[in-house]
Amino acid sequence: MAFFDTIKNIDRRIIFLFIALSVIIPLLFNVIFPERITPIVQKIFDKIETLPEGSRVLISLDFDPSTVPEQQPMVDAVMYHCCRRNLKLYVMALWGTGQNLADETIDRIVTTHFPDKVCGVDYVHLGYKAGNQGLINVIITDMKKMYTTDVNGTQIDSIPMMRDVRSLKNMDLIAAFGGGFPGLKEWILFAGDPGNIPVAGGVTAVSAPQLYPYYPNQMLGMMGGIKGAAEYESEMIRKYPDFEQMPHGGLEMMGPQAVAHIVIMLFIIIGNATFFIDRKRKARAK
Repeated sequence: MAFFDTIKNIDRRIIFLFIALSVIIPLLFNVIFPERITPIVQKIFDKIETLPEGSRVLISLDFDPSTVPEQQPMVDAVMYHCCRRNLKLYVMALWGTGQNLADETIDRIVTTHFPDKVCGVDYVHLGYKAGNQGLINVIITDMKKMYTTDVNGTQIDSIPMMRDVRSLKNMDLIAAFGGGFPGLKEWILFAGDPGNIPVAGGVTAVSAPQLYPYYPNQMLGMMGGIKGAAEYESEMIRKYPDFEQMPHGGLEMMGPQAVAHIVIMLFIIIGNATFFIDRKRKARAK
């Protein structure tokens, strides 16, 4: 029973070492597991896939750098998908930090991979405006009341893709990314419901449970954490082979996460097994 006693009294530092290795090794060897898309994510993919060319999609980046590892892969995949489908992109932010993140995303996805897209014709960056849900309440009736210029200072009325846009009701889809306040929930309550506009998006894993009740009636679909991003990326690779050349932040992070979860589960099983074996030994001794 020497082996049993060794396992029973294992130093917790050894457990921490195994957990660390289960994350480090998959990262070093770029371990990627295939993902099967779930219905709540599939709905977003299918909506974008079936929108006619030229349809208007508003993308709102409502998060900060602390949640970029979870949220940025979702934004990148959706923006790439919209560009691939030749949809009109209206990019904005309810968070001050979202404006720079939007700039970086446009440069990384649109400018780099779709150089034929023209600013003001195929996409526009409206930037950040303060006001939280109050801003949404205004632009659902009149966007130009709040946005007189784009982020570059170009007058709204001189931007071709803004000439026929009066309010959020002219959007065919709102894709909001952000699990804090304001975020996807506010887009659902103050834009989707009153304007009868399809709303979808992505949130951090810890925020996802609060938003599941809105699916599928008030919320079209949702990506929850890295898992949701990885599912969307997998579907993009399946449908568009050229997307495989893109960085896949979701899939790349799901590998180490999956291996770490397996290791944790093994230690839980071992811990429970040693507990019951030890209890049985004590009972026999009595």
